[in-house]
Amino acid sequence: MEAIRLKTEHLFTPIGIDIAEPQLFWNCEGGKRQSAYQIVASDDAGNRLWDSGKVESALMRAKWGGAPVKPKTKVLWQVRLWDETDAVGSWEQSTFETGIDTGIDTGIDTGIDAWQAKWITGNYKANKKKRYPVDCFRKFFDASDVKKARLYITACGLYEARLNGARAGDFILAPGITDYRRRVQYQAYDVTALLKSGRNTLTVWLADGWYRGSCGAWGLKNQYGTEIRLLARLEIIHPDGRLDLICTDETWDWSNDGPIRFADNKDGEIVDASKIPSYGRKAKATAHPVIPTASNNVPVTEHEHLSAALIKTPSGRTVLDFGQNIAGYISFALKAKAGQTLKLRFGELLDENGEFTQKNIQCSNKRTTTPLQQVIYTCKEGENRYKTTFAIFGFRYVLVETDVPFAAEDFTAIAVYSDLERTGWFESSNRLLDKFVENTLWSARNNHADLPTDCPTRERHGWSGDAQIFCPTASFLFDYLPFAEKYLSDLYDWQKKNGCLPQIAPEGGTDFYMASMNGSVGWADAGVLMPYALWKQYGDTGVLKKYLPGMERYARFMQRRCGRWYPTARRTGLRSQDKKYLSNAGQAYGEWAEPESVHHMTWKDCAVPHPEVATAYTAHVMDCMAEIETALGNSGKAEGYRQFADGCRRSYQALRKTPAYSLDTDRQAQLVRPLAFGLLDQEQTAFAEERLLTALEHFGWRIGTGFLSTPLILDVLADIDIEAAYRLLENEEMPGWLFMPKNGATTVWEAWEGTATENGGIASLNHYSKGAVCRWLFDTMCGIRVEGENHFAITPRPGGHFAYAKAGYNSVYGKVESGWARTEEGWKFDITIPANCTAALTLPGEEAVALDAGTYAFEVRK
Repeated sequence: MEAIRLKTEHLFTPIGIDIAEPQLFWNCEGGKRQSAYQIVASDDAGNRLWDSGKVESALMRAKWGGAPVKPKTKVLWQVRLWDETDAVGSWEQSTFETGIDTGIDTGIDTGIDAWQAKWITGNYKANKKKRYPVDCFRKFFDASDVKKARLYITACGLYEARLNGARAGDFILAPGITDYRRRVQYQAYDVTALLKSGRNTLTVWLADGWYRGSCGAWGLKNQYGTEIRLLARLEIIHPDGRLDLICTDETWDWSNDGPIRFADNKDGEIVDASKIPSYGRKAKATAHPVIPTASNNVPVTEHEHLSAALIKTPSGRTVLDFGQNIAGYISFALKAKAGQTLKLRFGELLDENGEFTQKNIQCSNKRTTTPLQQVIYTCKEGENRYKTTFAIFGFRYVLVETDVPFAAEDFTAIAVYSDLERTGWFESSNRLLDKFVENTLWSARNNHADLPTDCPTRERHGWSGDAQIFCPTASFLFDYLPFAEKYLSDLYDWQKKNGCLPQIAPEGGTDFYMASMNGSVGWADAGVLMPYALWKQYGDTGVLKKYLPGMERYARFMQRRCGRWYPTARRTGLRSQDKKYLSNAGQAYGEWAEPESVHHMTWKDCAVPHPEVATAYTAHVMDCMAEIETALGNSGKAEGYRQFADGCRRSYQALRKTPAYSLDTDRQAQLVRPLAFGLLDQEQTAFAEERLLTALEHFGWRIGTGFLSTPLILDVLADIDIEAAYRLLENEEMPGWLFMPKNGATTVWEAWEGTATENGGIASLNHYSKGAVCRWLFDTMCGIRVEGENHFAITPRPGGHFAYAKAGYNSVYGKVESGWARTEEGWKFDITIPANCTAALTLPGEEAVALDAGTYAFEVRK
């Protein structure tokens, strides 16, 4: 038996993590069962750091058992396994490397002194009403006889570092997005191969990024500060152990007369290729009150490279069509005369007349239009090569305005997103469903550039509601835990003293009038529902322990809202005990974005509490908290949450007996939610189930839920009648999931109506939230669920008009596969359980059977 897929803290060979006692992971290959493992770890000088000895265990994870790893240490760790016959396999190896000692993991406050560097900035005083060219910094130094070299670097802004002209690392839009007033991420790069003997040149270009550039729907500026800053430390280690340091300080050369005259992560770049930085002045020392920390996350990197077709619009304009809606940027190579210009504008669609448009992604008034999503490039004489450096756009189409001769093959679109390992695959006999899954993958990637955003065009906000509803799906599609933890840190960076959590994190660019929406249920609940979902999927209580204090504060915040008076609350007619656990305080989004024909939203929807939604989610969060506390051994607290959840159920049941909130409704969301969360008594449940089927019948078996309930509706229907779930899933009319790919979509739309919605505020064509249904394809249609350490429950539920369906999930315990196909007599099932795992298999109409690792085929007659 061999160990495969070795990871440290869910990351492949990370450099610069700040976890001194990390968790190590592996999967098994060959054999049935792991009976023991041994881990041996050394530093790169050969010093033994830890030898676990032979540990009799089937666990495929191990907490670091040696002394805490010192900062800036490269660790080579090996693992070997014993199988069920006690035969030992070969050693398999991986590495990780710790970063700068910031005191975060050790509890010792070493502060900025660990960097031995100064924050530096451009030699000018920034005016917040002005925009500035990119800052260019340079440092010359000599080097020889180098054993290894590491560059530790961060910024308030966006940086790109080059050593002797070669890019340091592959992180795009580094250092990523956080609330820089509370947390700044740094990166560590192995730059050994970039150094040369003799004179070396380190250059760093620094742009506004999220720090002082455009944020949010209206492109608000200076959200985190007005002075962009750079901090860097280059370590050169010699064979004899000597250390040379190149650190940012006032001796660095600086100018802002380079080619990038304007850079904004939303509006784009203005470039003059004829300009070369003079580096004629010196940098200015400055300071930043936040000690940089490692992100312990995957980097944002380049991925797919797409070619274009050249089209002419009816008005004669020239447009590049890359065939796929992406988030990323463009590169080109062409010959031109000095002074010739190209203007490139990036958009998601052609309008009803076949013309390029950006109207669906822009906010516009008399003073401003944003985002511009454009590149204006002034050529130099001869060959011009360009690739965007400090911006990404959401686009499929590029409008080209130029007098420079070019061909479509001169341009390449490059997708840019966080380097999440894909772990989920799905295939079926329905080509539209397969395309919808592909579209969901694209929209997820397009909205994961260090932050789970709503869209890669207009807002680019880290909406907590989007992240919450998609987290279970993302955890099937990707190894999501490190990314999700980074976002949870963003949420808890914001958390207020009263426990309130935000609707958006980081909050930069949030319009002032939205402040009252913080704490909105379904959105702020991400602070509890995401750790809960991650724990269930990855079996790791570490994420619960990490955020438990914040989760408990948020739970208390939710409890304090119950039974309170609120000035804009609608009267419910409830009194006394019926009202005690009712949540009818605080402005909230409610269900959000139901189909226009079901409910047309106005601003008034957000000016009032939504007691049906809020009480339901309060009960649900309390239920989750009870499970969490139980898992962590806090039985007393767990019982308190269970009792509060029961109180919310009683108030909810009373609310649904009032005329204004009656269960006798065609609003599907108001029936799905209580059924999904188990909020009703027996009589109400029976009525709601029947009424939901009637509501669907009235709506032509099209989906009528909004933002919060769409991920839940198939679960509810499957409990009532699996064929009802398939009937809704297979609907190809609007509103419906398959309506999107049927009408040419290459990503998932924000509104069920696409750009035909009457609500211009939800017209993005690249918005992953409705793709949350894909979780059901894995855990119900194909029946793959993680049920415990090294164990799965496999319960496939075939149906509908499908001839076959199959899914594969590369879980934290290995790759599990489940598929089924229709036969003349019934169904054929193909199941694969990974090595060192077991499963409980339940087929339709059959008793559960226990499976060991292996591949199986079963047939069931109807």
